[in-house]
Amino acid sequence: MSGSAVGSPSADPVREVMAQHRELCERAVDPLEIAAGLEEAGLGPEAAARCRHADLFSLAEELYARVPRRPPGPEPSGERRGGPAGRAALTAAALAVLPCAGVAALGARWPVLLPAAVPLVLLPALTSPPPAEPGPPPCGPACPAELGPELGPVRAPVGPAGSRWRPAEFGYGLGLAALLLLPLAAADADRPLAAALVLAAAVSAGAAERAARWYRQVGRGHLGAARTLAEFRARMRPVLPVAVALHLAVLGVLTYAALAVLAVVAPRPGPGHGGGLLHLAAERAGATAWAAQGVLGLLLVLPVLLARCGRSTAAALGAAAGPAATAVLLALGRPWPSAVLLGGGAVAAVLLAHGWAVLGRAGSHR
Repeated sequence: MSGSAVGSPSADPVREVMAQHRELCERAVDPLEIAAGLEEAGLGPEAAARCRHADLFSLAEELYARVPRRPPGPEPSGERRGGPAGRAALTAAALAVLPCAGVAALGARWPVLLPAAVPLVLLPALTSPPPAEPGPPPCGPACPAELGPELGPVRAPVGPAGSRWRPAEFGYGLGLAALLLLPLAAADADRPLAAALVLAAAVSAGAAERAARWYRQVGRGHLGAARTLAEFRARMRPVLPVAVALHLAVLGVLTYAALAVLAVVAPRPGPGHGGGLLHLAAERAGATAWAAQGVLGLLLVLPVLLARCGRSTAAALGAAAGPAATAVLLALGRPWPSAVLLGGGAVAAVLLAHGWAVLGRAGSHR
């Protein structure tokens, strides 16, 4: 990419980069956003050197100074207040918990599983932010003179800016359905325990959506405040662990509450144990089940983090790989919590490493 952008000899190689990345430069709110876009497009220090700049950020500063801004569209007031994020979190929780509750109540039979999977498959598409409206024309009458004849005519955007109904959204939804419904279909040893854990995880889908939107909001704030790409990455380094930890904390509270309810409505047979309700709730699930619930939480929050930061394909693959690995281990005779812990845990570790590598880039928050 860098060779095609600036490889041919030119009296002004920066103008060639301007022609290649005009829309990015017009929409950028600061030079850092342009630098992030150039980095995502594959340009690096060699491309900056050919443009007679010390680094990519210095090149971005010149591009920002030379290309007129495209006026941004008005930001919806509800987005600033966080209203859509709250509604999306509630929608995600409702769409996840209702089918899981139906399967838990009616039993994990195919006539029940298939319709129950439909809301879960549609959940990512129904909770994704709407596509941005096309902005106004990028330039006024003086624009061609400022940009020069090499840039050619300004083309108005054709058609909608995008659609939320993308194939990756449905792939993510299929993985989410399998992730939540598979334990209900496979846990023959202690079905009430599996139902309690899955319902807690389903409710936490709303918290995962909220954590992902918070992460993106923080990223956009740092994108405007940081002066260089290195400073942006340093600012974002602790944000991903905080977002994941917040979701896991919410999942832990919900799981404990679900186990407490289970200890009341379906107590274990045999003599009672001391320590009260809190002790009974803690004892109801063993260490393996608690660890498997943590893995389930990671498999819920990491794909939605990737999806909200524009990595829809990785989100879909990660959401599908978790239940697929779990199903393989179940077919090999592993019990349900152990299969989730081993198979899902391996996928969660890969997702976490991939998220750490890509979500801290400025290009994920433009």
